Formats: sequence, C-alpha cells, structure tokens
Amino acid sequence: MWISIRSEGPSVRRAFTRVTLKGVLEAGYPYNNGVYYEEPFSPDERSVLERFVTNTDQPVFGLVNLPEVVKGALFARYSRSHKSLRRLFLDEFHNQPELGIAAVSSAIPEDDPGVRLNKAEALYDRVFGEYGDDSVAQLGGAHLACEQASNLLTKVLEWGRIAAYLEQSTRYIYYDRPLGESYRYHVPPEVAGSTLEDEYRTTMDALFDQYSLLVHELVPYFQTRFPKTDDTSNRAYNATIRAKACDAARGLLPAATTSNVGVYGSGQAYESLLIRMQAHPLAEAREYGGMMLSELREVIPSFVKRVDLADRGRAWSDYISDTAQRMNELVSAMDIDIVDGPEVALVDWDPEAETKVAAAALYAYSDLSDDQLLEAARGMDPEERARVIRAFSGERINRRHKPGRGMERVDYRFDIKSDFGSFRDLQRHRMLTLEWQRLGTNHGYTTPDVISDTGRMPEWDSAMARAGELHTKLEERFRSDVAQYAVPFGYRIRFVMQMNAREAFHLLELRTARAGHPDYRRVCQEMHRLIRDKAGHRAIADAMKYVDYGEYDLERIDSERRADERAENGG
Repeated sequence: MWISIRSEGPSVRRAFTRVTLKGVLEAGYPYNNGVYYEEPFSPDERSVLERFVTNTDQPVFGLVNLPEVVKGALFARYSRSHKSLRRLFLDEFHNQPELGIAAVSSAIPEDDPGVRLNKAEALYDRVFGEYGDDSVAQLGGAHLACEQASNLLTKVLEWGRIAAYLEQSTRYIYYDRPLGESYRYHVPPEVAGSTLEDEYRTTMDALFDQYSLLVHELVPYFQTRFPKTDDTSNRAYNATIRAKACDAARGLLPAATTSNVGVYGSGQAYESLLIRMQAHPLAEAREYGGMMLSELREVIPSFVKRVDLADRGRAWSDYISDTAQRMNELVSAMDIDIVDGPEVALVDWDPEAETKVAAAALYAYSDLSDDQLLEAARGMDPEERARVIRAFSGERINRRHKPGRGMERVDYRFDIKSDFGSFRDLQRHRMLTLEWQRLGTNHGYTTPDVISDTGRMPEWDSAMARAGELHTKLEERFRSDVAQYAVPFGYRIRFVMQMNAREAFHLLELRTARAGHPDYRRVCQEMHRLIRDKAGHRAIADAMKYVDYGEYDLERIDSERRADERAENGG
C-alpha cells in the first residue's frame, strides 16, 4: 500500500513516502505530520525528469540514465545553489549541447527504467547465493538526492564512513530565500499538531527574520570595511563579501534549518545507514529512511533487500535502539554536574608516538621485524628520530602530499566544545572516530565580534534566549532529541574526535586554510598546538607544514581569484 496525503494547497505534500502501512504503524510515530514542499514543474519538464530521476514529486529520489561524471557534476553544483537538484538539471544540464542529454532523453521511452531490474535482481541473487559474501554489495551503488532534510537529519545521513556526501552550504547562499511560501525549516512530526506547534513556528520565523536582517546588513558593512581593490573582479569580490556575511550570520540558523544532501554510496553503505535510521529516536529520520529505501529499490533493489526483514535489518535496528535505551537509562541515573572546560582538550595520546612513528616509517623499507625496528627507534636520540620523520614526510609541495601509512601508528583524542556551525563542517571528516552529544543549551553560545561591532548584540542575545526558551519547553514536553530542532547553530555542542597522525595532517591542514571559517580554523589551530606543545610531538607537528595560523580579513578572496583564473583558462 502506498500512501500519499496532500494538503489543500497544490504546492505542499504532507509527510509522504512509499512504505507499507504495516511499516508505518510498526514505526510508532505519526505519519502525516511533517511537511515537505512539492516543487512545481511544467508537463514538459516533468516528462524530461521522468527519464532521469526515480520520482518527480518527493524529497528523496535517485538518478538514473545519466553518465557518472554528470551525476558528480550535478552534486558538486548542488552544494552551492539554492535550487533543487531537479531544477538544476533542467536549468543548467539538460540542454547543454556538449553533453547531449536532451538528445538521449528523447530516445528513452517514458516507461523504460533504464535497466531490466527483475532480471538483474535474479542474477544478483544467484551470484550472492553462490558466493555468500556481503562484500558483493560493495560493488554496486546509487546516487541519491536527499532534499529538505533538517540539519539534524543531515548529520544522520553523513554518519557512514564509506559513502560520499555533498551538502548545501550555508556560506554560498542566503538561507532567507523561501521554499514555497515559508522559510527553510522542518517542523518535526512530534511537534506538528501539538499545542507547541504555533510557538515553534513563530520562534523559527523570528530566527529567520533576524538572520535575514543581519546577513543583508552585513554585506554593505563589510563592503565599507573592506573596499574592493583593482586586482579583484566584481564576481570574486561579491562572492567573498557574501560568504563573510553568511559566515557571521549563520549562528542564528536553527538546527531545524533544511538542507539538500547528495549521497553516493554502495549497497552495503546504504544498508548500514538505513538500518540505523530505522532505529533513530527522531521520527524525521525514521520517515526519511523509509523514503530512501523506496527510491533505492527503484535503482539497486537487491542490495537493500535485507533492510526491513524481521530477522535481519529489523533485528539489527532493534539491537541499536535497545542499546541506546539502556545507555540513556544509565546516564540518567548519574548525578554529576557539568564542569566548564577549554574549547579544545587533548585528552589522550601516546608518549612514545614519535618513536613508534619512526619505527613504522622504516618498516616497509627494511627486512626487520616490527619489534626490531621499535627497539632501534628507542635507541635513537630525539634528533635522529626527527630526521627519520622528516625523511618519511618528504619534500611536500602542497598539503595534498601526505606521508605514508607509518603515520597511522599513533592516535590523538580531542574533546571539543564548539559552536554547532563548526561541528557541521568538522563532522564531515570520516576517516577517524567521531562521537557527538545531543545539541542543547547547556554550554552557551558563541557570538562573532562583528555582531558587537554593528550594534546588533541585543538582537542576537534576544534571539538566542528565545530559542533557548523553546528548547526548554520542547524538552519538557517531548524529550531532548526533539528539543534539538530549536537550537541555533551558534550554541555549542560537545564532541570527541580521535584520529591517527596521518589523518591529522589532512584535517588540520585543510581546516586551517585561509578560506576556512574562523571558528573551526581556531579549533584546528589549537589541536595542532596541543600535539606540538602538550603531547610534545614536535617532529610530527612540524611535518604538518601547511597548518596556517594566519589571521585574515577576507578569508575567501584568494580562492575566488583562483576561480577567476581557472575560468579564464578554460577550467
């Protein structure tokens, strides 16, 4: 049974998905409370889209009948545009003569799925039965567009290590641009229809109103403070100013703010993600998982066959939710006051890190055992070990030149308390261990200096206080998970990042680059300082030669100038 419930208006569809009614009832949440905007398309546009996407009216859909490079280019453009993926495809890709997509689309019958799914599924089942290996599911994948997902849900979607994600940026578009007739925020099913829905919507609207006022006020402010120079194009200058204004104002955006995420994953990656989504405490995640499963069954049905089987995926989901419940009960019984601490703390490291890295660096180039090399490294003085590490790091021309896997021999564990906006960027690093706590108001919020400079501190504090009051009411009425939707990006969240030294090269050099947001640049600069000074691993820290401690007024200006140069040179 498929369910599709429409409101009275033509442009809004209420919480639709293609799942069985049995599945909806078993999920235990109100099915028809969330609201998604249904984008209008002309009959001709819809006819084109039907050949390349798995549906034309839902927030989750797969891409079919397109070259992989086109799918990748679509997702790349997606992250910096206010447009939906379907609209981007129609406006910027379909009629590009060099791609030839328009010619192909006219040759594809409307009822042709692009692949003989029934026969393909039978073949897969036969191969899988012969080999009995889950790794077979790593060899097939799908591109999925996930639109109108709250910023809580985007973190769920991006949880897995072995998929690829591109998320709509808060830096390149103004988030006060409406979606239909309302601001871009999600009303959770738990809140919709409750006595708190009106207050929730009023508070969300007020946050977006204040964001809109501030972000558009900051553009002329920064233009006056940082005038354009002759060596910068109008395009590069305007893009830089817009990014700076958006960066400063984003702290007002609530976690309910919706975003678009492009996902490419293997069948195995999707299976793991969907099983977790079935067990998630938020109705939005469970409902969205149902939509994703429906669309994936249009593209890679065999790879997600086990997700909702009672003795496979459902049993796994039950295990996850039961474990979470037990852990929440244990934490609830603890009576320990929160103690304030630094923004970044290095809480665990190996005192022998440089000795072990030196030994590991030599391993692939020798015939000696690991134990022998470790003993040899212990016999070296600090300068000798540093010389090995320098040789292993090599003459790095840019930050993309990374030392080998010998740097993976040691780990660093950081306890971080930063604004949620910075966490969103750092959370996208997946080749490490990352755990985060619920978003709340216990740790206070950050305020950019420019807010005080422009005299907007009272409005900023008032908006944060109002959101905090709503958070408290939601927490009392529902629970902490649901209350997260009300919390603006400026509030702090606590999370742990544990990474080996090789991954530290990638994260710290990338996230301290000039073009990065000042808040996460500061966090990563402190992580590097702690490796060097607190852990005392100077040779490892010094090898991270592209960690940038500079302070800049117009962070993105060099990046935008390089973009101009690439455009002038044809790419």
